Amino acid sequence: MTATAIARSYLFVPANRPERFAKAHASGADRVILDLEDAVSEGDKDRARQLLADYLAAGGTGLVRINATQTRWFEDDVRACLKPGVLGVVLPKAESAAQIAEVAKHLPPEVKVLPLIETAAGMTNVAEIAAARGVERLIFGTVDFRTELGIEGDDQELLFFRSMLVLASRAAGIAAPVDGVTVSISDVDELRAASTRGRRLGFGAKLCIHPAQVAEVNTAYRPTEAQLAWAQRVIDGAKSSPGAFQLDGEMIDAPVITRAADLLRQAGRLPS
Repeated sequence: MTATAIARSYLFVPANRPERFAKAHASGADRVILDLEDAVSEGDKDRARQLLADYLAAGGTGLVRINATQTRWFEDDVRACLKPGVLGVVLPKAESAAQIAEVAKHLPPEVKVLPLIETAAGMTNVAEIAAARGVERLIFGTVDFRTELGIEGDDQELLFFRSMLVLASRAAGIAAPVDGVTVSISDVDELRAASTRGRRLGFGAKLCIHPAQVAEVNTAYRPTEAQLAWAQRVIDGAKSSPGAFQLDGEMIDAPVITRAADLLRQAGRLPS
């Protein structure tokens, strides 16, 4: 048997556009986020929630991005997430472990919370949030974060903050975080560079805002066949050679074996 591959791509689709749901699921995205927040105007929140309920009742599935805990839509949104088919709840403007607890207490244990870190307060408390019970993994809301802090770029300008999410996730023992969106839908080179950067920094996945972005993101966050072949040889060697050993002229010890296991786990190839 193999472990389940870790999700690499998360595709947003507005919850008030049910005609797009099937296309989103057919895009190859590992997770579809049915969005009740930013993609839906204030006047359409209730209708979007009802369309979401209808979709779930008909057998639909997905993550749900609810509205923030301090909004008037929060409680109705959380109640909508109690229906079968909800695979997780994305919490915007996550700023404390108490907010995570407020969401998690309404949900069955198998439905986890994915906090969006997109404010200065959220970043300040990122370690606390990552360690909160019920958290599956962190998401970096780069657009809102840059807006609040007055940051003009999405590359080196956010390096420190991206590393904070990676560090907090590892310390909390949860999956590697999800990087923010690339807003340019048609610029493949920009998307590829952003995806490669996120992977190299330690992110495990990326948000997508259009189905056309999914394939590139999946490729960037998927270990190559050469990497997986190397990882399997390391794991096989570790079984027959306890402690440190040599492979292709390189010393293999515990940290390298852990890295090999992580690569196989990402691809769902680690024996259980």
